[in-house]
Amino acid sequence: MNRLRELREEKDLYQKDIAKILNMSQTGYSQYETETTDIPTTILKKLAIYYNTSIDYLLYITDIRDPYPKSIMNKKS
Repeated sequence: MNRLRELREEKDLYQKDIAKILNMSQTGYSQYETETTDIPTTILKKLAIYYNTSIDYLLYITDIRDPYPKSIMNKKS
């Protein structure tokens, strides 16, 4: 199963719910889940933060679901 779909369904959400959070159409978001469109970096960041995971997990680079620790640069902001 697609990781985005899996994470969304774990929260009992519909595609339209996540699309609203991302300020986009349900159709546009659906293309991310079906992997017909590449996900822009800004959207990946939002999804990783929302689902409390890493972009690497969303992109199947790792199977470790935990997010990375915040960097020193992020803590200063």
